Amino acid sequence: MSIETDAIKIQNLSFHWRMGDAAVLDLPELHIKRGERVFIKGASGSGKSTLLSLIGGVLLPQSGTVSVLDQRLNELSSAKRDSFRAEHIGFIFQMFNLIPYLPVIDNVLLPCRFSQRRKHNIEKRGFTLKDEAVRLLEHLDLSTEMLQRSVTELSVGQQQRVAAARALIGGPELVIADEPTSALDADRRSGFLQLLLKECFEQDTTLVFVSHDSALEPQFDRGIQLADINRAIN
Repeated sequence: MSIETDAIKIQNLSFHWRMGDAAVLDLPELHIKRGERVFIKGASGSGKSTLLSLIGGVLLPQSGTVSVLDQRLNELSSAKRDSFRAEHIGFIFQMFNLIPYLPVIDNVLLPCRFSQRRKHNIEKRGFTLKDEAVRLLEHLDLSTEMLQRSVTELSVGQQQRVAAARALIGGPELVIADEPTSALDADRRSGFLQLLLKECFEQDTTLVFVSHDSALEPQFDRGIQLADINRAIN
Protein backbone atom coordinates (compact mmCIF):
# COMPACT_ATOMS: atom_id res chain seq x y z
CA MET A 1 0.00 0.00 0.00
CA SER A 2 1.42 3.38 -0.98
CA ILE A 3 1.94 6.07 1.63
CA GLU A 4 0.06 9.31 0.96
CA THR A 5 2.01 12.53 0.72
CA ASP A 6 -0.36 14.22 3.16
CA ALA A 7 0.60 14.12 6.84
CA ILE A 8 -2.78 15.64 7.68
CA LYS A 9 -5.98 15.45 5.65
CA ILE A 10 -9.22 16.96 6.91
CA GLN A 11 -12.46 16.72 4.96
CA ASN A 12 -15.92 18.18 5.68
CA LEU A 13 -15.12 18.68 9.36
CA SER A 14 -17.64 20.21 11.73
CA PHE A 15 -17.09 20.63 15.47
CA HIS A 16 -19.17 22.25 18.21
CA TRP A 17 -18.77 22.03 21.96
CA ARG A 18 -22.38 21.28 22.92
CA MET A 19 -25.39 20.01 21.03
CA GLY A 20 -27.33 22.94 19.65
CA ASP A 21 -24.37 25.35 19.80
CA ALA A 22 -23.04 26.99 16.67
CA ALA A 23 -20.04 25.27 15.10
CA VAL A 24 -16.60 26.42 16.24
CA LEU A 25 -14.97 24.86 13.18
CA ASP A 26 -16.49 24.13 9.78
CA LEU A 27 -13.66 23.12 7.45
CA PRO A 28 -14.40 21.83 3.94
CA GLU A 29 -10.82 20.57 3.64
CA LEU A 30 -7.27 21.02 4.86
CA HIS A 31 -4.17 19.26 3.54
CA ILE A 32 -0.69 19.46 5.07
CA LYS A 33 2.07 17.51 3.36
CA ARG A 34 4.62 15.28 5.07
CA GLY A 35 7.68 17.28 6.07
CA GLU A 36 5.91 20.62 5.58
CA ARG A 37 6.28 23.36 8.20
CA VAL A 38 2.96 25.21 8.36
CA PHE A 39 1.98 28.35 10.25
CA ILE A 40 -1.72 28.67 11.15
CA LYS A 41 -2.76 32.14 12.27
CA GLY A 42 -5.94 33.50 13.73
CA ALA A 43 -7.29 35.76 16.43
CA SER A 44 -7.82 34.57 19.99
CA GLY A 45 -10.96 32.46 20.17
CA SER A 46 -10.92 31.63 16.46
CA GLY A 47 -10.60 27.87 17.04
CA LYS A 48 -6.83 27.40 16.58
CA SER A 49 -6.32 25.31 19.72
CA THR A 50 -9.49 23.33 18.98
CA LEU A 51 -8.13 22.48 15.54
CA LEU A 52 -4.88 21.23 17.07
CA SER A 53 -6.83 19.06 19.52
CA LEU A 54 -8.71 17.53 16.59
CA ILE A 55 -5.48 16.89 14.67
CA GLY A 56 -4.01 15.29 17.79
CA GLY A 57 -7.07 13.11 18.37
CA VAL A 58 -7.80 14.69 21.75
CA LEU A 59 -11.19 15.74 20.34
CA LEU A 60 -13.33 14.16 17.63
CA PRO A 61 -15.50 16.08 15.16
CA GLN A 62 -19.27 15.65 15.06
CA SER A 63 -18.96 15.09 11.31
CA GLY A 64 -16.24 14.76 8.70
CA THR A 65 -12.89 13.01 8.87
CA VAL A 66 -9.45 13.74 10.30
CA SER A 67 -6.64 11.58 8.88
CA VAL A 68 -3.14 11.86 10.34
CA LEU A 69 -0.23 9.88 8.88
CA ASP A 70 -2.66 7.68 6.92
CA GLN A 71 -4.73 6.92 10.02
CA ARG A 72 -8.35 8.04 10.34
CA LEU A 73 -8.56 9.18 13.94
CA ASN A 74 -12.38 8.92 13.89
CA GLU A 75 -12.04 5.14 13.56
CA LEU A 76 -9.87 4.66 16.67
CA SER A 77 -11.04 4.11 20.22
CA SER A 78 -9.96 6.62 22.87
CA ALA A 79 -7.20 4.26 24.09
CA LYS A 80 -5.90 3.68 20.56
CA ARG A 81 -5.89 7.42 19.87
CA ASP A 82 -3.82 7.91 23.03
CA SER A 83 -1.37 5.25 21.84
CA PHE A 84 -1.20 6.71 18.33
CA ARG A 85 -0.52 10.18 19.74
CA ALA A 86 2.27 8.90 22.00
CA GLU A 87 3.94 7.01 19.14
CA HIS A 88 3.71 9.58 16.36
CA ILE A 89 3.01 13.11 17.64
CA GLY A 90 5.02 15.56 19.74
CA PHE A 91 3.21 18.46 21.44
CA ILE A 92 4.53 21.84 22.53
CA PHE A 93 1.87 23.47 24.66
CA GLN A 94 1.33 27.17 25.27
CA MET A 95 1.98 26.72 29.01
CA PHE A 96 4.58 23.97 28.31
CA ASN A 97 2.96 21.41 30.72
CA LEU A 98 6.27 20.28 32.19
CA ILE A 99 6.15 17.95 35.20
CA PRO A 100 7.29 20.12 38.15
CA TYR A 101 8.60 17.27 40.35
CA LEU A 102 10.81 15.84 37.58
CA PRO A 103 14.23 17.24 36.63
CA VAL A 104 14.95 18.51 33.14
CA ILE A 105 16.33 15.20 31.81
CA ASP A 106 13.32 13.17 32.96
CA ASN A 107 10.89 15.69 31.47
CA VAL A 108 12.62 15.36 28.10
CA LEU A 109 12.68 11.55 28.25
CA LEU A 110 9.02 11.23 29.28
CA PRO A 111 7.66 10.38 25.78
CA CYS A 112 10.03 7.41 25.56
CA ARG A 113 8.33 5.85 28.58
CA PHE A 114 5.07 5.69 26.59
CA SER A 115 6.36 5.03 23.07
CA GLN A 116 8.48 2.03 22.10
CA ARG A 117 8.69 3.42 18.57
CA ARG A 118 10.32 6.66 19.66
CA LYS A 119 12.66 4.77 21.99
CA HIS A 120 13.69 2.39 19.18
CA ASN A 121 14.21 5.30 16.77
CA ILE A 122 16.93 6.56 19.09
CA GLU A 123 18.52 3.19 19.82
CA LYS A 124 18.73 2.11 16.16
CA ARG A 125 20.90 5.18 15.51
CA GLY A 126 23.32 3.92 18.16
CA PHE A 127 22.43 6.49 20.83
CA THR A 128 21.29 6.04 24.40
CA LEU A 129 18.14 7.89 25.42
CA LYS A 130 20.25 10.24 27.52
CA ASP A 131 22.60 10.88 24.58
CA GLU A 132 19.68 12.01 22.44
CA ALA A 133 18.16 14.13 25.20
CA VAL A 134 21.50 15.88 25.67
CA ARG A 135 21.89 16.40 21.91
CA LEU A 136 18.46 18.03 21.65
CA LEU A 137 18.98 20.23 24.70
CA GLU A 138 22.37 21.39 23.41
CA HIS A 139 20.90 22.01 19.96
CA LEU A 140 18.26 24.16 21.67
CA ASP A 141 20.99 26.08 23.51
CA LEU A 142 20.53 24.51 26.95
CA SER A 143 23.59 23.52 28.98
CA THR A 144 24.04 19.94 30.19
CA GLU A 145 24.59 21.46 33.63
CA MET A 146 20.80 21.81 33.77
CA LEU A 147 20.00 18.11 33.33
CA GLN A 148 19.27 17.42 36.99
CA ARG A 149 17.83 20.84 37.75
CA SER A 150 14.15 21.13 38.60
CA VAL A 151 12.17 22.69 35.77
CA THR A 152 10.66 25.08 38.32
CA GLU A 153 14.08 26.73 38.62
CA LEU A 154 14.27 27.57 34.92
CA SER A 155 13.34 30.78 33.15
CA VAL A 156 10.31 30.83 30.84
CA GLY A 157 12.59 30.64 27.81
CA GLN A 158 14.47 27.66 29.23
CA GLN A 159 11.23 25.85 30.10
CA GLN A 160 10.05 26.43 26.55
CA ARG A 161 13.14 24.76 25.09
CA VAL A 162 12.81 21.79 27.46
CA ALA A 163 9.23 21.42 26.22
CA ALA A 164 10.47 21.50 22.61
CA ALA A 165 13.13 18.85 23.30
CA ARG A 166 10.44 16.65 24.90
CA ALA A 167 8.22 17.03 21.82
CA LEU A 168 11.06 16.23 19.40
CA ILE A 169 12.73 13.31 21.14
CA GLY A 170 12.49 10.01 19.28
CA GLY A 171 11.70 11.63 15.93
CA PRO A 172 7.90 11.88 15.90
CA GLU A 173 6.58 12.35 12.37
CA LEU A 174 4.40 15.28 13.47
CA VAL A 175 4.99 18.09 15.96
CA ILE A 176 2.09 20.30 17.03
CA ALA A 177 2.90 23.65 18.65
CA ASP A 178 0.15 25.70 20.30
CA GLU A 179 1.23 29.35 20.76
CA PRO A 180 4.53 28.26 22.41
CA THR A 181 6.18 31.67 21.95
CA SER A 182 3.41 33.83 23.40
CA ALA A 183 5.26 34.46 26.70
CA LEU A 184 8.57 35.45 25.07
CA ASP A 185 9.99 38.76 23.93
CA ALA A 186 10.74 39.29 20.22
CA ASP A 187 14.41 38.26 20.32
CA ARG A 188 13.79 35.05 22.26
CA ARG A 189 10.76 34.25 20.09
CA SER A 190 12.77 34.48 16.86
CA GLY A 191 15.73 32.54 18.24
CA PHE A 192 13.58 29.72 19.56
CA LEU A 193 11.66 29.41 16.32
CA GLN A 194 14.83 29.19 14.24
CA LEU A 195 16.11 26.34 16.45
CA LEU A 196 12.77 24.51 16.30
CA LEU A 197 12.52 24.78 12.52
CA LYS A 198 16.12 23.62 12.09
CA GLU A 199 15.52 20.51 14.20
CA CYS A 200 12.26 19.69 12.38
CA PHE A 201 14.01 20.10 9.01
CA GLU A 202 16.85 17.77 10.02
CA GLN A 203 14.41 15.11 11.25
CA ASP A 204 12.01 15.64 8.28
CA THR A 205 9.27 16.29 10.83
CA THR A 206 5.97 17.88 9.85
CA LEU A 207 5.36 20.96 12.01
CA VAL A 208 1.99 22.59 12.61
CA PHE A 209 2.49 25.82 14.53
CA VAL A 210 -0.38 28.09 15.53
CA SER A 211 -0.08 31.68 16.65
CA HIS A 212 -1.78 35.06 16.43
CA ASP A 213 1.63 36.67 15.72
CA SER A 214 1.86 37.16 11.95
CA ALA A 215 5.49 38.33 12.22
CA LEU A 216 6.54 34.67 12.59
CA GLU A 217 4.88 33.48 9.39
CA PRO A 218 7.72 34.21 6.88
CA GLN A 219 9.92 31.56 8.52
CA PHE A 220 7.51 28.77 7.53
CA ASP A 221 6.93 26.92 4.26
CA ARG A 222 3.32 28.08 4.17
CA GLY A 223 0.89 30.21 6.14
CA ILE A 224 -2.82 29.52 6.57
CA GLN A 225 -5.28 32.12 7.81
CA LEU A 226 -7.86 30.11 9.75
CA ALA A 227 -10.62 32.58 8.87
CA ASP A 228 -10.03 31.82 5.17
CA ILE A 229 -10.81 28.11 5.53
CA ASN A 230 -13.23 28.07 8.48
CA ARG A 231 -16.80 28.70 7.32
CA ALA A 232 -17.96 28.88 10.94
CA ILE A 233 -16.49 32.39 11.35
CA ASN A 234 -17.28 33.79 7.89
